[in-house]
Amino acid sequence: MNKKIHHINTGLTEEQREGVIDILQAVLSDESLLYVRTRNYHWNVTGPRFHTLHVFLEEQYKEIELKADEVAERVRQVGGFPVGTMEEFTKLGHLKEKPGDRPPAEQMIADLVADHEHIVRELREDLEECQDKYEDAGTADFLTGLMEDHEQMAWMLRAHLEDDGRQK
Repeated sequence: MNKKIHHINTGLTEEQREGVIDILQAVLSDESLLYVRTRNYHWNVTGPRFHTLHVFLEEQYKEIELKADEVAERVRQVGGFPVGTMEEFTKLGHLKEKPGDRPPAEQMIADLVADHEHIVRELREDLEECQDKYEDAGTADFLTGLMEDHEQMAWMLRAHLEDDGRQK
């Protein structure tokens, strides 16, 4: 039984909303794939910094989980239904899964930095498209905040890779 969606009259056309929803579905897919990768690395990290990285990665995946939920809610706000399966995430997302990938801790962190930076680059394009093509300032603003969050997470990850010159 299909539920009828009440007509949405927020100043965006159906075509504009559909374009924004497509963008948000890809963003949700990337958030979900990054969540799974971060959780996988949390479970499988080893080495002398195990405890520190295990706790840090848990903080990161919990933050990513919240971001994914916010993206899904934004999809609903503009009249769509968020995707929710790994098959959809891998089809719609820009990030790619790496089955069986359990690199050393330093490479895990470097991989996650690269993933966050990739998401930041995609979000820059997405927010411009939402603003310029679809005239949806609300979603563009939402994506700007999400981009800033990923910039911060990438910075925190990069800090784990940097040598401050004091360790010898």
